Amino acid sequence: MTRFLVVFFSLLVGLFTLQLTPMGQAVVVPWTNIVAQVSASIAALIDPEVIANGAMLSDRRTGFGVVIMAGCNGVEAMIVLFAAMMSFPATLKQRLLGLVAGFVAVQSLNLVRILSLFYIGQWSKPLFDWAHLYGWQVLIMLDVLIVWLLWVRLLSRAPAIARAPSPIDATA
Repeated sequence: MTRFLVVFFSLLVGLFTLQLTPMGQAVVVPWTNIVAQVSASIAALIDPEVIANGAMLSDRRTGFGVVIMAGCNGVEAMIVLFAAMMSFPATLKQRLLGLVAGFVAVQSLNLVRILSLFYIGQWSKPLFDWAHLYGWQVLIMLDVLIVWLLWVRLLSRAPAIARAPSPIDATA
């Protein structure tokens, strides 16, 4: 447990720091723009007035818009999931499969989050603020926790030979 916590928190600190650097932002900013574009494409299926411009999602008809900022692009949630999966003893294949499934789960829910906030914001600013600052923050991190717990549960069902020590275990 101690090794898990040390590796987990080391990865968290390292990856959260890395995303703030110019090199990290060279990935995060384009990713955020992609998230906005995908959100606008999904919304346009029922509302053709929704467009994306960079990280901004807006409605041409009403003029309402939201900017997808750091913390709203799913990157931080994926960092937490990555750190948890990389800290837990598993094979590289198991980790990669978990990360792919986790990526799909986290990013899918994040798209639901963005679109719901976009439409809630047009309807009620106080409800938008509450949903943005409290409701969805909890749900996204709960999604990360559930994905990780399901992954750990699947690992426990894997044959013992398929399990591998964490990278830290190999050096101990």
